[in-house]
Amino acid sequence: MESETRSDRPAVVLVEDEPDLAAMARDFLVREGFLVLPAADVRAGLRLLETEHVDLVVLDLGLPDGNGLDLLRAVRGRDNPLPVIVVTGRGEEADRVVGLELGADDYVVKPYSQRELAARIRAVLRRSTAPPPAATAIRVGGLVIDTGAREVRRAGTPIALTPREYGLVEFLASAPGHTFSREQLLDHVWGSSSRWQAPTTVDEHVYRVRRKLLAAGVTEPRITTVRGFGYRLDS
Repeated sequence: MESETRSDRPAVVLVEDEPDLAAMARDFLVREGFLVLPAADVRAGLRLLETEHVDLVVLDLGLPDGNGLDLLRAVRGRDNPLPVIVVTGRGEEADRVVGLELGADDYVVKPYSQRELAARIRAVLRRSTAPPPAATAIRVGGLVIDTGAREVRRAGTPIALTPREYGLVEFLASAPGHTFSREQLLDHVWGSSSRWQAPTTVDEHVYRVRRKLLAAGVTEPRITTVRGFGYRLDS
């Protein structure tokens, strides 16, 4: 019966050291149809990853026995990396940015609503289990976006991007010169909306993509800001 229960429900490792918050999140997610595997520290989280079938990790970055970023590195270093949603406090922007750089799929900021957390988990799971589209190569300016390999290259050399950064470049490159609002980008790239996620997360990712493209010597195409609205890719 236990194995049937596990196979029927997405298994979420909830790494949270605040007992009251962990209990509220666990109870709500269970009612929403998830199997929740709680862990109060890095060591317990690693043990669950080694012994249990897991579909997604919700990871508080501030843990008593170490930095949650260490656990994130371990998750992303697996042969089949799991999707991860990181949890940070309002004053922990630096940790949030590093988490996204390390490949976190999404983030929530405390205090968050349990309904918001459940919605983000569903959105990330949908993206991670969606069948891959037919491979194509999009060429814009000096870039080649290989949708099969999910890789951006300049002069044959890959540019190191996180999964979300790659998704942002691919979506913008699908319609060069077209301006997308932040809300449209949240919808198409994050599978989210401004109800659940601050549009500033788009700005953070655009900033990092611009920096990486410049470091790789890419001057065209460039991501252009349309003040008060959104972004477009210009070549």
